[in-house]
Amino acid sequence: MRKLVFSFSLAGLLPQVLLAVCNVVPLPQRYEEEKGKSAEFSNVENSVSVVFEKLPEGVPAHARGEAYQLEISQNGIRIECESPAGEVRARQTLVQLGEKKAAAGTFFPVCKILDWPAYPLRGYMMDVGRRYVPLPELKVQIRQAARLKYNVFHWHLTEDIGWRLQSKKHAELNDPKNFIRDRGKIYTFDEARELAEFCQKNGMILLPEIDMPGHSAAFSKAFGCDMQSEKGMAILKELLDEAIREAFPSDSVPYIHIGTDEVKITNPDFVPEMVAFVRSRGKKVATWNPGAHYKPGEIDMVQMWSSRGRPLAGTPSLDCRLHYLNHFDSFADPVAVFFSNLGGVPEADGTIAGGVVAIWNDRLVAGNMSDLLAQNAYFPALCAFAETAWRGGRTVYFREEGTNIPLSGEKLDAFRDFERRMMVLKNKNADFAEVARYIPQADVRWLITAPFPNAGELDRTFPPEEVLKNPGVFDAKKFGAREARGAGIYLRHVWGEGTVAGFFKIPSANNTVYAYTRVFSPKAQQVGLWAQTQNYGRSEADVPPLQGKWDFRESRFWLNGNEISPPRWENTHSGRSNEIPLCNENFEVRPPLSVKLKKGWNDVLIKLPVGSFSDSRTRLVKWMFTFVFVSPDGNASAEGLIYSPEGKPD
Repeated sequence: MRKLVFSFSLAGLLPQVLLAVCNVVPLPQRYEEEKGKSAEFSNVENSVSVVFEKLPEGVPAHARGEAYQLEISQNGIRIECESPAGEVRARQTLVQLGEKKAAAGTFFPVCKILDWPAYPLRGYMMDVGRRYVPLPELKVQIRQAARLKYNVFHWHLTEDIGWRLQSKKHAELNDPKNFIRDRGKIYTFDEARELAEFCQKNGMILLPEIDMPGHSAAFSKAFGCDMQSEKGMAILKELLDEAIREAFPSDSVPYIHIGTDEVKITNPDFVPEMVAFVRSRGKKVATWNPGAHYKPGEIDMVQMWSSRGRPLAGTPSLDCRLHYLNHFDSFADPVAVFFSNLGGVPEADGTIAGGVVAIWNDRLVAGNMSDLLAQNAYFPALCAFAETAWRGGRTVYFREEGTNIPLSGEKLDAFRDFERRMMVLKNKNADFAEVARYIPQADVRWLITAPFPNAGELDRTFPPEEVLKNPGVFDAKKFGAREARGAGIYLRHVWGEGTVAGFFKIPSANNTVYAYTRVFSPKAQQVGLWAQTQNYGRSEADVPPLQGKWDFRESRFWLNGNEISPPRWENTHSGRSNEIPLCNENFEVRPPLSVKLKKGWNDVLIKLPVGSFSDSRTRLVKWMFTFVFVSPDGNASAEGLIYSPEGKPD
């Protein structure tokens, strides 16, 4: 009986022999499958046996707690692991492998898996301080993250906007008058304990954060003092004691996160006293970096949050530096996450323990939780980070290769396979489908011209627009055009050159660039279009474009010589404010534009001028574009399309 084998190298992204198809995110470290063999079980749970025993050599020491061996035969399902956490991870894989093809049973490939995480801590963070998220919705997100083998839920509970954790001793802290948004909406102690228990059942650690001494305007409003004052410290210790006793008494909540970020620490005793106090109550202490300064042993875990963030030698350090989903677009940024290592190392070492992806809700977002998650690239970014943090083996960091999809080779094949597995996951799970504004993009090909200096005249016309009169005639050599792949492409990344690589290595202001492709359609068809030229960050108070404009830069789209108009913008304000909800500025929360493709080849031209990379209306100008055809409802790719600037299949 021939076996089809996935053979992996930690230094590689692609199986060395790609003979079997594994529909799991993240991809297991070792996978063997018997060709053409499947096993059917009418009752899956009754078919599973679990054995706790030592796993084979080769599994890293730091990973043995979550490692597992899973064997599926026609006689049953066997899980071998060294701890209950390993069993949880095996069952998460099992759920993804199962295929319900008939009412009578579930089908699985006959296979054998040996699997373990590259990094021991893999976290997802939600900022509920700025936006209250009801407990049932938090549970959905935790369950989704757990399916992807995340094992930390970072719960950012307190903010300037509101203190979301109940206090019985200081009930005035929960008074609606001390909130800016979602006034008085808090989590009770019962709910906090319930969430900790839910996390534990799903194989996740709850990491609650009470940010101090910054991000604390709600505290100061309630008590009339600063946290660093003598009175403030006394109250804060009472709040911490109450929270640990009433909300987080369980050993399944080993850490309390104390923040210490984005504030001037004026009282040198504040941080040491708070660390000592939390430790005296039986909890370890986590902190942001940049933040308070520590020597080894003075803090228990470090979470790096900006490009200035640094690990602390010998202390578990989590990489969150370029993982702020509130700045992500849905296509380009997940590419960078997929190809990036964590903390500069391909797997955990004595300091780098893993990382966290985070959603910060500085800007109000209109709509329901599904809209908020969709705007934050939740589904593709969550999947990409899960793959990176579990599989490991990435040799470069986010900022180096950046958001560019490789043009060819094994890395491109690996990304294609990742996208295929994501779509399997999306189609099998209604929870994910509801928030997944994503379709495969690896084969969306473009030619992008060299920059044309515009001297600040953003509406100037340049020679590539000749193609509007002569379809199919685009002189790549004449225009200095280079190939790019993807439905979303940064010409200059939002965090700028030197921080994250975009299409241009050294982009310059006051230039105009054109993107061109041809799209083959097997028939005349009405399709949807996702298009934009500025992803509006959920942490920015930017104003919307003027009606009839895509942005403030005179960007334009043409299909077969006909200009594509933007949607009607719901927001019309001209003053910057985080308290005016972000509405339909981003494509993820509006219906796709309806456009018609003719049978055969269709010409697409995009004009992308830029002046300054920051202005009074848009603090972080994203010189970028999103453009891809989708089904009319946006739930799938448009049927049968080929994207080829040369007018021929790839």
